[in-house]
Amino acid sequence: EEAGAKNKDKIVEELIARVGLTTEANKRVGQLSKGYKQRVGLAMAIIHDPKILILDEPTTGLDPNQIIEIRKLIVDLSSEKTVLLSTHIMQEVEAICKEIIILNKGVIKDHFLLDEKSTRFPNLSMEEIFVKLTK
Repeated sequence: EEAGAKNKDKIVEELIARVGLTTEANKRVGQLSKGYKQRVGLAMAIIHDPKILILDEPTTGLDPNQIIEIRKLIVDLSSEKTVLLSTHIMQEVEAICKEIIILNKGVIKDHFLLDEKSTRFPNLSMEEIFVKLTK
């Protein structure tokens, strides 16, 4: 029992460090900034080590430094699990995703690898591609 509790404590401690919450670990969630609350949400999503992680707009409301840190964490997580990212921020798509599915009203409009973007959509930004496919 005690060894199990110590192991759980160690897992929680490692998770807190992984999502960048070490400096805020002794605060209640209600006391945290939006950025740190997002990190708590990420920690809650990954604590049980799911094979698939579904994230909906994970950087909304964050400052540029927090966005960079959360994007890095998402990319790191994607090396060990499937991450589905839902976002309207096309810079986010290009910064994080290797594979892109564009949906419009629940219908798949296109599905391609980021590496194929420039040949499939020459000279178009992700925003322009999104608009073209969803208008």
